[in-house]
Amino acid sequence: MAVKYTKHFLDKLENLFAASDYVLRYEKGSFKSGYCVLKDTKIVIVNKYFPLEGKINALIDILGELQFNPQDFKEKSVQDFLKELQQTQLKF
Repeated sequence: MAVKYTKHFLDKLENLFAASDYVLRYEKGSFKSGYCVLKDTKIVIVNKYFPLEGKINALIDILGELQFNPQDFKEKSVQDFLKELQQTQLKF
């Protein structure tokens, strides 16, 4: 699956985080990479001033860092989406 820089693709990534134990928030801040992952409290913060492409890239980077297991999700659509992402050139 190729990364699509559309609002729909961003929504799918956000739904994946919503189905996980992590809380996704868009906040302002001076993050060097544009995002911050608080693993102890399971919060992901992305720079709210990022354009659409930046938000998508940040969320994909975070997914690679967190190493979600598709089997941990109840919804089949979320499992399939995560599997597709993991099988592409993203390799996380």
